[in-house]
Amino acid sequence: MTKIIWDTVGSRFYEAGIDRAVLYVDGGSGVPWNGLTSVTERSSESSGKSLYLDGEKYLNLPVLGEFEGSITAYTYPDEFSICDGSLGIRSGLYLTHQRRKTFGLSYRSFIGDDINGVDGHYKIHIIYEALASPSDTNRKSLGSSNDPVDFTWDITAKAPLMDGYRRTAHVVIDSRYAHADIVAAVEDILYGTEIVSPVLPTLSDLITIFDTVGAMTVTDNGDGSFTVVGPDSAITMLDSTTFEIDWPTAIFIDSNTYTISS
Repeated sequence: MTKIIWDTVGSRFYEAGIDRAVLYVDGGSGVPWNGLTSVTERSSESSGKSLYLDGEKYLNLPVLGEFEGSITAYTYPDEFSICDGSLGIRSGLYLTHQRRKTFGLSYRSFIGDDINGVDGHYKIHIIYEALASPSDTNRKSLGSSNDPVDFTWDITAKAPLMDGYRRTAHVVIDSRYAHADIVAAVEDILYGTEIVSPVLPTLSDLITIFDTVGAMTVTDNGDGSFTVVGPDSAITMLDSTTFEIDWPTAIFIDSNTYTISS
């Protein structure tokens, strides 16, 4: 048994900040969302539904909710206009209160700790099939000091079909636990490369990446030994007979004990 130890060095995590926002409309190429300042993530879940029998609570059922939230920005890409209900019918001529299109969104939030600050790790967030509802826009006369207008939209989302899982419109990738090769492969899809345009991957695409890119396989040979196959970046030979494995599921326990799994 191991006694609990609180606040060990490197274990004090916190989250702060947002960047790398990308908008995806109509299944097209992603475009940068410069000026996005915040994303509020909410859920429609309630605390649960209680069932009573003879005046006594005998069952407490969880009520599963759906993703919803809000977006705040100083400005937005031209491609977002139709998501806001503004339709350009001529160059520079827009009609408001038109049918709004759904969109996809990805952004990154930082994970800080007591060693690296917010420079260590991050989460990639992906939102699918979101529908924006514009909030009031307050435009004021110019004065001696002027603050930019905050544009705000409440968003709801239609969760896409997901085989084997309950539907969700919000997916998160945590760089603390996902292998660096996997994170890089996902980012190449989300942000594009010099030869490939940025697109929004499906959950199936993400699972395929996690199962194939940088995958590690541990095989028990049945004779007290085992074989590990994985990316070069995860397995380092320290000498001709000693190697080191750097992998999220390779967990050091003490100088003679560790666990490792595929």
